[in-house]
Amino acid sequence: MKTKKFTILVILALIIAASCSEVDKLLTFTISDQTTFKINSGLPFNSPFEVATPDVTTNSTSEFSNNNTNVDLVKDVKLQELKLSITNPADKTFSFLKSVHMYISTTADDEIELAFLDNISSTTNTINLTCTSQKLDKYIKASSYKIRTSVTTRETLTQEITVKADIKFKVTADPF
Repeated sequence: MKTKKFTILVILALIIAASCSEVDKLLTFTISDQTTFKINSGLPFNSPFEVATPDVTTNSTSEFSNNNTNVDLVKDVKLQELKLSITNPADKTFSFLKSVHMYISTTADDEIELAFLDNISSTTNTINLTCTSQKLDKYIKASSYKIRTSVTTRETLTQEITVKADIKFKVTADPF
């Protein structure tokens, strides 16, 4: 009799755990943002320097609405992907770059590291950064956020390079 009750309790626990996971999947969606920045020519190599990046205006309120939720129900936001692509000059690759670190902040919230890539050896014009596991709820709920980019180059650049950052956030909301 005790074995039967125990088995039933284990089965119920598994069903509840599986259903919670399924509910989270239904309430999980992606928000995509994009920004562009320029790496100036003539900067010294082998020493990090800041790259000016414009503020990113979020469309999170409309994204929340499109996904049948609102800002108050968002419970977890993590960076899913941060991809950098060189848009100008078209034939340039990331071989000039030694490392890149990107940080996020708002006027009300402290800066934290968003993503990075060290020891870059890419010969393509697109790289995927390593995402940190930081909780990003308050940054995505804000109307805008700042991205600060720090790069270290392998060589002195002879021309300005334009880089596009495609940012994807994984958002999970509560059902009510």
